[in-house]
Amino acid sequence: MAPKDLSQLVRRRLWELARSADEASLRASRILSAETISRIARHGGSSFISEGVVTYLARALDVPENRVRRAAGLAPEPDPRESITTRPHLRLVPRQPEDQVNERTT
Repeated sequence: MAPKDLSQLVRRRLWELARSADEASLRASRILSAETISRIARHGGSSFISEGVVTYLARALDVPENRVRRAAGLAPEPDPRESITTRPHLRLVPRQPEDQVNERTT
């Protein structure tokens, strides 16, 4: 993976969450400083991302650890949740004409 993959991930997630580097640092228990998070966002910095830092960076960005690992070019961790199959738990409700909706509210 290119170092800019990690940079793009950090920039995009900070923007999506409307979170500053300082807020992300606080979310990461201040293990990663705001300056470090800003540097990763600007330059990538995958060269100094170690196994121990991945957990805190993932927490700061609200993403799974394997997503940070993939962007940083590290080997993925086995995730037991990958084998869980899910299906949509949605119940579709047919649309009712306006007459019936008004009758129920009165």
